[in-house]
Amino acid sequence: MGVSMAAARTWVERWERQQERYAVDREERFTVITDVVEHVTAGRARPLLLDLGCGPGSLSARLADRLPDAEVVAVDMDPLLLELGRTHHANAARYVDAVIGEEGWTDALGLERPLDAAVSTTALHYLPEPVLRDTYRRLAALLRPGGVLVNGDHFPPEEAPCSDITAYVGRRRAERTGGHAHEDWQSWWAAASRDPELADLFTERERRRAASGGGGGDEDLTAGHHAALLRQAGFRHVTPVWQFGDSVVLVAVKGASPAADAVGRT
Repeated sequence: MGVSMAAARTWVERWERQQERYAVDREERFTVITDVVEHVTAGRARPLLLDLGCGPGSLSARLADRLPDAEVVAVDMDPLLLELGRTHHANAARYVDAVIGEEGWTDALGLERPLDAAVSTTALHYLPEPVLRDTYRRLAALLRPGGVLVNGDHFPPEEAPCSDITAYVGRRRAERTGGHAHEDWQSWWAAASRDPELADLFTERERRRAASGGGGGDEDLTAGHHAALLRQAGFRHVTPVWQFGDSVVLVAVKGASPAADAVGRT
């Protein structure tokens, strides 16, 4: 079910453009996430990074460009997006086909040493809260003391009446920067489904989606709610480092005490 370099480049480039409709200041958010990882891994010879819900490797590629000595492991459950990443961003990461939150998913990563950082962007909101809670605990167990989880996503405000305001601010920003001029998510997938070169990958993707039952995530969890779950998982310090509208980069630092580490392993 391989794909040619030319096809991968075409579809990844189209993916990058359509994602600008949804992720407010997407490139800046990528840059901020990479800034955090660069700071936390400064002085480490070969930092180990995990990209959660990597899609076609957009964030992995940016991390690899900034931190060429890093080892990046990128995990996703979508066979089509993974193959696009493996082909177009082949040197950026080692790509792993696994479902985040399912039994044994961390074993599938094949990690041989503690992580320095785990990163994600617009992916973890797909997880239901109980799965998200368990995922945070497992990530705390994988990270070294002082390691970080950096999550860029859309988080609604703590106060519901403000949600319309933050959403509107983000939407207007996308309009000013031209993001809304690009094709949308549904159009991208519809076009991809018609490409003969992607047919086998698309068939496998649909098979997996049908088998999974299509359970939804908890997109209404606030940044504060995420922070509480992270602290329960063993991340001692949690703070937002960037925000525009409801687009936020949230950083969680793993505690260095034995007690905090034990929480992450339970």
